[in-house]
Amino acid sequence: MQSEKEKALRLHRHLTELRLPTIRRCYQESAIAARRDNWEYESYLLELAEREREERRNARTARLLKDSKLPLEKNLKAFNRKRLPRKLDTQLTQLLKGKFLDHKENVLAFGNPGSGKTHLLCALAQELVHQGRPVRFTPCSLLVQELLIAKRDLRLSRVLKQYAKYEALIIDDIGYVQQSREEMEVLFTLLADRYERGSIMLTSNLPFSKWEQIFKDPMTTAAAIDRLVHHSVILELNIPSYRLEESHKAQSQSEPGQNPPQEETPWNA
Repeated sequence: MQSEKEKALRLHRHLTELRLPTIRRCYQESAIAARRDNWEYESYLLELAEREREERRNARTARLLKDSKLPLEKNLKAFNRKRLPRKLDTQLTQLLKGKFLDHKENVLAFGNPGSGKTHLLCALAQELVHQGRPVRFTPCSLLVQELLIAKRDLRLSRVLKQYAKYEALIIDDIGYVQQSREEMEVLFTLLADRYERGSIMLTSNLPFSKWEQIFKDPMTTAAAIDRLVHHSVILELNIPSYRLEESHKAQSQSEPGQNPPQEETPWNA
C-alpha cells in the first residue's frame, strides 16, 4: 500500500506530465479547504479546473499583449469616451464585441491630429486581446521599411505569412509621412494579401480624396481604397484635438481670466 508521500510524488509527476502547473501548485491547499467545508468531489475538481483555466488565460493574454506591440498606456480606461459623438460611441460599443474580426472587416479611423484616433484603436485592440484575439500594432513608416527590406532580401512572402497569423493588423498614421512609390507598392501588396483574409485597422489624417498623395498612382490608390472600404467600419473623429484641449486647459489654469484660442477648422473626411 502506498504511503501519502508516495501518492503525492506520483500525483506531482502526473500533473507535470499533463502540463497542469496550477493544479500541481494548489491542489493540496484546495484539498484542505474541501475537507474543512465538506465539498463534494465535483466541487473540488471544478475549483482546480477553474484555477488552471484562469492562470492559462492570464498567461495567454500576457503573451498576446507583448506580441501585439501595442502602447499599453493607450487603453480603454484612459480613453475619455464622453468626448465621442453618440454615433461614434455606439460604433465603438459594437466593435468591442469583436464580431468584425470574424467577418474580416476593416476599421478605418480618420480625423485631425490629436483627435484620439490612435488611442481609440489601441484601446479597442487591447480589449480584443483580452478576448484572446491576436493583433499587431505598427506605425506605417516602420511597416513599409520592414516590407521593403523583406522584398529586397526575397523574404516578402514569409513576412506576409507572419502578419497573416494576426486577426487584426493596426497600421498607425498612414500618409502621415510621405513614402516613395516603391514603399507604397509593398504596402499595397500587404493590403491585397489581407483582403477578406484578415482585418486591417488603420488611422489617417488624410481623407480618401487625398490618398493619391500616399500611393502616387490613381489606379493603385483606387484599388487600395476599394479593398479597405469593401468590408469596413469607418470612424470619423470630427472632434477637437485632445492634446490641444489639454494645453488650453493647462494654460487657463495657469493664467486665470485668459480665454483659450478657438479651435481650428474641424476635420472633414
